[in-house]
Amino acid sequence: MSLLVFGQTGQVATEIARRAPHALCLGRDKADLADPDACAFAIERHAPRAVINAAAYTAVDRAEDEEPQATRINADAPAAMARACATLGIPLIHISTDYVFDGSGNAPRAVKAPTAPLNAYGRSKLAGEAAIRATGAAHAILRTSWVFSAHGSNFLKTMLRVSDTRDALSIVNDQIGGPTPAGDIAEACLTVANRLTAEPTLTGTYHFSGAPDVSWQGFAEAIFAAAGRHVTVTGIPTADYPTPAARPLNSRLDCRTTETAFGLTRPDWRAALPDILNEIGVTPT
Repeated sequence: MSLLVFGQTGQVATEIARRAPHALCLGRDKADLADPDACAFAIERHAPRAVINAAAYTAVDRAEDEEPQATRINADAPAAMARACATLGIPLIHISTDYVFDGSGNAPRAVKAPTAPLNAYGRSKLAGEAAIRATGAAHAILRTSWVFSAHGSNFLKTMLRVSDTRDALSIVNDQIGGPTPAGDIAEACLTVANRLTAEPTLTGTYHFSGAPDVSWQGFAEAIFAAAGRHVTVTGIPTADYPTPAARPLNSRLDCRTTETAFGLTRPDWRAALPDILNEIGVTPT
């Protein structure tokens, strides 16, 4: 067993499986993150050379009412994985989020910038980061943002769905971040896993997000342009689109340390749009 992946049908796990057919990707039926001991047992049983945790509780709004469950999946399970990895002397690559920050200011957030999550989901992911570090396992915590692909639920697919029946939309324009193709995150995870296996001194926290940074309105406009859909997009402030969980306004991530350590540059999300739309079956008209 060379690589063990937690996650099977999610956006990043699906892309990892495409690129690493040798990897064993475990779905909820084989390793439910709601059962941290089962996750640790899976690692001990398969004894891989590296572990990637591409699974998480990601229902941001629902987490406001289910924070204990979100914390068990996003913090307790990764902690159990990391302890098992530490015992075997193998690295853990764990995907985290820009939501660990409060979203203030306009500058890209450095890896060591103060964390202050605004919502339960962000708190659960931050707790997972701290728990992994506390185990002493070799690890790479990879914070990313605004993940999209042809799979699962994401902003791109939502925009395509609503544009089937509407030709005018109001989209938030004061939240700024880097949309990140799931395929590029998968590539990054595999690169980091290989390097960290050989060089455990690279243990640490890293940022990886797409470029250029853009608002949700700008992202939507780019999606519609690439899809050949004529939709009028009006920008609105976050205050006009209330949600149960507060969202950070500034999701810009400073990814320079990731490039220095692993040679990973920020992917251009605009270049990924045509292939993803083609996979979904959307042909510009």
